[in-house]
Amino acid sequence: MTRTTHRRARGADRLRFGTAVVALLCGAWLVDDGLTTSQPPPPPPPPATAPASAPAQSPATARTSPSPRPSRTVPEVAALAPSDPKRLRIPSISVDAAFTPLGLDPAGALTTPPVGRPDLVGWYRDAPTPGADGTAVVVGHVDDKHGPGVLYRLGLLRPGLTITVTRQDRRAATFTVDSVRSFPKDDFPTDEVYAPTGRAELRVITCGGHYDRRTGYDSNTVVFAHLTSVT
Repeated sequence: MTRTTHRRARGADRLRFGTAVVALLCGAWLVDDGLTTSQPPPPPPPPATAPASAPAQSPATARTSPSPRPSRTVPEVAALAPSDPKRLRIPSISVDAAFTPLGLDPAGALTTPPVGRPDLVGWYRDAPTPGADGTAVVVGHVDDKHGPGVLYRLGLLRPGLTITVTRQDRRAATFTVDSVRSFPKDDFPTDEVYAPTGRAELRVITCGGHYDRRTGYDSNTVVFAHLTSVT
């Protein structure tokens, strides 16, 4: 896979489609983030860096049997019907944020929460909604020119902690964290992150790793979680 081109929009996270060595759209969605003249301390990293991965596939062609998943030590519950998410709450890292729907721009990059609203999180509206069957995708800014963003502390999450999504149908879907991992942006394992697993799952993604003024952050922090409670 070729390295994703970095767009220097201030404070903008970009989930971008990469290309494989062959002329196929591999669909490696990568979050790019930029700062201006000052840089706060780097965001907290996950406990360990993920090993190098195999070349990624398109989300549309990702296998239904991806790389080995975290141990399912917490019971799962039946998936809900689709319903748009309204609010994301992660009590352990003090996140309480409204959602905004995201689509793709003409270049094939996922649009992001507004640059001036680092308090918002976005969900990819063409993927399953959180709590429905399949893998839902949520992204947010790690920082902007003013300082830390809504998902700045995402790397502090640990297995067993919970994430709750309040939905338009007034149901609250609670997910239990299976793992928190860091992946290099130029070796992002699309199949492992986005493939359906036969249950309702959630991925929460932001930037991480080392920051370079020219190229931005070099990694993505990804939280893997599955649905364990519905109220």
